[in-house]
Parts: sequence; structure tokens; C-alpha cells
Amino acid sequence: MKLSDLKRLFAAPQPICEPGHVADADDLAALHAHAFRHGWPATEMEALIADPTVTTIVARQGRTAFTRRPVGFVMVRAAADEAEILTVVVAPARRGRGIGRLMMDETIRRLYFMRIASLFLEVDEGNDPALALYRRLGFREVGRRSNYYGNGTANALVMRADLK
Repeated sequence: MKLSDLKRLFAAPQPICEPGHVADADDLAALHAHAFRHGWPATEMEALIADPTVTTIVARQGRTAFTRRPVGFVMVRAAADEAEILTVVVAPARRGRGIGRLMMDETIRRLYFMRIASLFLEVDEGNDPALALYRRLGFREVGRRSNYYGNGTANALVMRADLK
């Protein structure tokens, strides 16, 4: 057996994406706190997950149902035939492995079946990895919010993808 075969055999499995549950709130709040300067508390995560207008997709990594921990998540709020991404988070140690793309693909697939025509998001104009992902997914810049993040320098780009 070749070394490459052994690496594949013992490599961590690809994350799975599934709907989030209220029981995930503490884990999602912890992930969010590591990713953003102003994290959302678990109570806010619970409220968003329970909100029928919000779709939460969680990426889980692990070999069994008991060890699958969230390594990322997406939250999207829908209204009529439009939706807005509220947040996208990938655990810092898991970035650059395609998890963001995996979660976004699943999110867009679900929104398509919900008959959502347009998907919006706001992203820090300096977040090059996120911008590259969003552009590959068909998002385009439709606006800009100056000093959106309150640090005096960072602007947010408003982006839109047409799903139909």
C-alpha cells in the first residue's frame, strides 16, 4: 500500500452539512466569537435557529454521530423571494479546506428549492478569501457601506447573487 493510500484511508472525513438545531447554539456562539470581534451570544444563536425565516446550515466534522462537532455554519434570513446571509463562519483551524464552499453550496441549494431569487451578503472589502469564494459563487458587488465595521478603515461590500 502506498503512503498516499494510507493518508487517504486515515484522513479526516469530509464534513457533512445539515440543518442547525437549538442544541448547537453554544458551539455556534463559540465559533462566532473566534471569527468576529463582536461575537453573538448563545441566546441570540438560539433565537435565530428557532426563527422560521432563518435557515441555519452547520458543517460537522467527525467520524461518528457522537463526535461530529460544528466546524462552521451559515445563517440566512429569507423574506419573500430574497434572502440575506447573516453570517458565515469557519473555525480558524479548518479554513482553506473548502468548508466555506461546501456550506455555501448547500445553503444555495436549499434557497433555490425555497424559490429564493436573490441572495445578498455584506463582506469586509479586505477579506480576500471570502471575496474570492463569493465571486466564484456568482456574487457581484451592488453597493458599499463605508466604515461599516466601526474601526475607521474597513468598508463592507454589499454583494448579490441571482439564484434563478
